[in-house]
Amino acid sequence: MAWWIWAFLGLILLGVEITTPGGFYILFFGLSALVVAALAGFGITEVEWVQWLLFSIMSVASLFIFRGPLLRMIKSHDVAGPAVDTMIGEIAIPLEPLAPGSTGKAECRGTAWTAHNAGPVGLAKGQRSLVERVEGLALWLKPE
Repeated sequence: MAWWIWAFLGLILLGVEITTPGGFYILFFGLSALVVAALAGFGITEVEWVQWLLFSIMSVASLFIFRGPLLRMIKSHDVAGPAVDTMIGEIAIPLEPLAPGSTGKAECRGTAWTAHNAGPVGLAKGQRSLVERVEGLALWLKPE
């Protein structure tokens, strides 16, 4: 196959990788196509079946060798937002009466949250309460 076809295929595959949330699978196929384009362009691989064999081997090998480290490197640079667990000990205001063990809504940091009454007594609407723990997006409250 002509070198420019491999180059075009490689660019198309890289474009698909950029536009889809695929998790770095197509990237290695696009890069392998560009390498085969370079080899074909310099006349190193002129036989078509050799080009396809090199493309296949390089694609699969680079996928298995480089994908894991690439994902680890990207995930290590992710910036974590503020931890929700830092809300423990903050003040929350129930937006409705909460009987012991019941679930409702409470306001904390200006946002309405799902709230569970973790205390032995009921919480009145508007009563200041302490956040005892956080599970997912739910606050466990006890009286202040």
